[in-house]
Amino acid sequence: MTNKTTAADTTRVSAHHVSAPVARGMNGGLTLLFALAGGAAVGNLYWAQPLLSTIARSLHISSGSAGLLVTLTQIGYAIGAFLVVPLGDRLNRSRLIPVIMLASALALAASAVAPGFTALLVTFALVGVTTVAGQLLIPLAGDLARDDQRGRVVGTVASGILIGILVSRAISGVVADAFGWRTIYWVAAALMVVLAMVLARVLPTMPSRTSTSYPALLASVITTVRRHRSVQVTLFLGVIAMMVFTLFWTALTFLLSAAPFDWSASQIGLISLVGLVGALAAQRAGRLHDRGWSVPATGTGLLLALASVLLSATGAHSIIIVLIVVLLLNTAIQAVNVLNQTRLMSIEPQSRSRLNTAFVTCNFIGGTIGSALAAALWQTGGWALVMGGAAIMLALALIVWAVARRTLSVA
Repeated sequence: MTNKTTAADTTRVSAHHVSAPVARGMNGGLTLLFALAGGAAVGNLYWAQPLLSTIARSLHISSGSAGLLVTLTQIGYAIGAFLVVPLGDRLNRSRLIPVIMLASALALAASAVAPGFTALLVTFALVGVTTVAGQLLIPLAGDLARDDQRGRVVGTVASGILIGILVSRAISGVVADAFGWRTIYWVAAALMVVLAMVLARVLPTMPSRTSTSYPALLASVITTVRRHRSVQVTLFLGVIAMMVFTLFWTALTFLLSAAPFDWSASQIGLISLVGLVGALAAQRAGRLHDRGWSVPATGTGLLLALASVLLSATGAHSIIIVLIVVLLLNTAIQAVNVLNQTRLMSIEPQSRSRLNTAFVTCNFIGGTIGSALAAALWQTGGWALVMGGAAIMLALALIVWAVARRTLSVA
């Protein structure tokens, strides 16, 4: 578990697949397209979250059953991340990414016409599996970017994905109230088709990095992580950040839907728009990596996140404090995520898709644990206990960061 590699450890690469072509850089237009496409793709996971009550009434099911729709979508996403994203190191991504987006369009359209709950469970799971185009675009952006712009480019694309998540939560309720919940899935399907056509025209053809068999490719995700201590530390920090992120947002729904706020689902969804400011601020975190400040900036982000949750513990009855915390915590957590992801893209270039697979899978695990903890802590001790749990997690992350910062510095 060191940074040293041997010929036996390294994934075999055939002579005609030794490396990708030298990156010429990403211009602003292509970077923006990657951010838009990634955000639109990942946003498909979150259309349903504010709509669960509406869908439940439409299909005559309980709210608890409707919750399974989100669970299966997330499980599908985890499966897609592990089974599909590593193919970015083996297949031509200029073809793979548009095909995955077209498959997503079909799953979204099927969701729009699903006649009942069982069919919708299946189509939502397929939406999750096919919503991985954004996680294929990030390693590709890392490949195409020059060394001196990689942090900025990866940060912009990663922030685009976050913005897609926040915007999808904010607008799905509004669209559903006006036109019905199925409409949002028709619109999302059409958007996927358009983006697939555009990307098919503009994505450069790049040779595969390896001719390794598919089973060996999946196994190499684990061996690549084991090979680099810096990867292991980065993934741990990412897990903690995502645990805190989902812990906060899940508990925030409980807080705002109860007294003294008693907000509706649409009102709660609009809180996500405050997080957009944090996402835009975090986008610039990638530039800190380009300047060699990735490790200290990561520690600063964790410290800001800790200060935010401590502040939030005092603001259970103040919407002003809640909004301030949403802004600060989103900025901090997303900056840490951008820096972590950019750092991974710099460790082993020929394995970027596999490293991103590990990053996304670990973040999913962290997010799932965070959501479960939020429910348990809320029932036990309310908002103060939830924020106390978040503070303990962040304190642990800061200790690991402080001990391992030299290891991270060589990444």
